[in-house]
Amino acid sequence: MSLAQLRAGRSSASTNPPQLGFAFEEPEEAAAPPVDPAETPAPRRSTFSVAELVSLIRGELEKKYGSISVFGEVSNCRPAASGHVYFTLKDGEAQLPVVLFKRQASLHKFRIEDGLEVLVRGRISVYESRGQLQLIAESVEPRGAGALQLAFEQLKARLQSEGLFDADRKRPLPAFPTRIGIVTSPTGAVIRDIVNVVRRRHACLDLLVFPAAVQGAGSPQEVAAGIRYFNQAAGTPHSVDLILLARGGGSAEDLAGFNDEALARTIADSTLPVVSAIGHETDFTIADFVADLRAPTPSAAAELITAAQHRIEEHIASLNHRLVRAARYATMQASQRLTRINAQAILYRVEDGISRRYQRLDELAWRGNTAMQTTLQRDERRLLTLRQRLAAQDLTRQLAASRHRISTMEARLLAAHRDRLRAERSRLQSASAALQSLSPVAVLQRGYALVYDANGKLLHDASTVEPGTTITSRLHKGTLTSTVTSGHPTKN
Repeated sequence: MSLAQLRAGRSSASTNPPQLGFAFEEPEEAAAPPVDPAETPAPRRSTFSVAELVSLIRGELEKKYGSISVFGEVSNCRPAASGHVYFTLKDGEAQLPVVLFKRQASLHKFRIEDGLEVLVRGRISVYESRGQLQLIAESVEPRGAGALQLAFEQLKARLQSEGLFDADRKRPLPAFPTRIGIVTSPTGAVIRDIVNVVRRRHACLDLLVFPAAVQGAGSPQEVAAGIRYFNQAAGTPHSVDLILLARGGGSAEDLAGFNDEALARTIADSTLPVVSAIGHETDFTIADFVADLRAPTPSAAAELITAAQHRIEEHIASLNHRLVRAARYATMQASQRLTRINAQAILYRVEDGISRRYQRLDELAWRGNTAMQTTLQRDERRLLTLRQRLAAQDLTRQLAASRHRISTMEARLLAAHRDRLRAERSRLQSASAALQSLSPVAVLQRGYALVYDANGKLLHDASTVEPGTTITSRLHKGTLTSTVTSGHPTKN
């Protein structure tokens, strides 16, 4: 594309909307009015280097086409390790390279993949290293389904292909749970509804609440932390039999936290059964598909969890009613028989039978009390033994003993260091005194001198020095330079 074509394209931008490709027509030359030769502009530059021309075209395009929107089909999508996403936008026979940088890509909820119809907003530019026209994307939106719905469907398909939704991996709920771990907001109406249902149907069931945000950017991490906490609490006072994820209704954006992949994998990895009660009956999230049981509402989840206990209580109430009716019927029949037989004999036998049964009851009560006392004494002895063993393993006492040993060892080490330092200092003083006594410099303090020849060699014999030789004498303080006039060697 020539510079003249580029300028022609700029002049027609107000009437022609931007297209996926660029084709500029050379404008027809209009008759120019006469101008003063003095005002004639300088001839335009027609020779450029490649870099200059590409940079000029890039500047003109970015100036002319600011922020634009282009729709088409995604193809050749290539997510890079750096986090940038590169793909091509196709429309019929035309195609346009698109780059979505890491910062913008991290803001998208869905995954860009080949075949998607998308609307891309960004700015036209030129990749100078290749001289290639490209669109630098600022946002990408799917056409048709919304971004949240598309992300939901993509994640659902991926997890389903991995088998996280399979029925054979879902665990049955315990029939008679004693404690339930609930991951929800502690201030919402959901927890009050659950408490009301549980207290009405199963008053002995303990509820342990892990407070977590159930809406917003950090909600998936907090809910996953609650699931991990209850799994790690097994065998502790906070151990539970199952986990309940609960949240009230809301829009798709409000429930988006439960469509998180990391949360779904945390639910799948849970060793405890997980019940999902998210939103209303018509709301479905990824957490619902991965959980071991999906309840339509939080209140319904509480009813499902306590169903077995509630059925047993209803069965006991029914049996009690039948027992009362049977007792009344038996009493009525007994009364009718008593009217036909000797009442006194029957009364005697009844009293005798009652007395014997009272005696049997007393014996059983005594045996039961004895067995209970024996069991209590045995349990008390075991408890005392465990307390003694626990006291023996008292970390505070062990830590105090360790600290005492460390203090003793530090004191001994410090004393040994002082003794060693004192001995070494004494040896140093002794060696220094001996060195001082043997130092030739100390001898010089008593009036002696060291005599050197011109070459700096120490003189020992006067016969080796010729008259006229220059010698140097080192005294205790300073040196003397002198000339030998005569020598008097010592005779042996």
